[in-house]
Amino acid sequence: MKNRIRVERAEKRITQQELAEKCGVSRQTINAIEAGKFIPSTVLALKIAHTFQKAVEEIFELEEED
Repeated sequence: MKNRIRVERAEKRITQQELAEKCGVSRQTINAIEAGKFIPSTVLALKIAHTFQKAVEEIFELEEED
């Protein structure tokens, strides 16, 4: 699964830690999601999208092998 979290964070000028706090997870979780090593739950994906005021589909994208 691809994601645009790093890009969205850069545009909003927030750190991984700030995003993590807004979503109620650890900075390491945000880091793992950005790196593609962890797929977030539906609830977490919705929280991340809500934080950026975007639809989930604008943040996350399925890849063919998913």
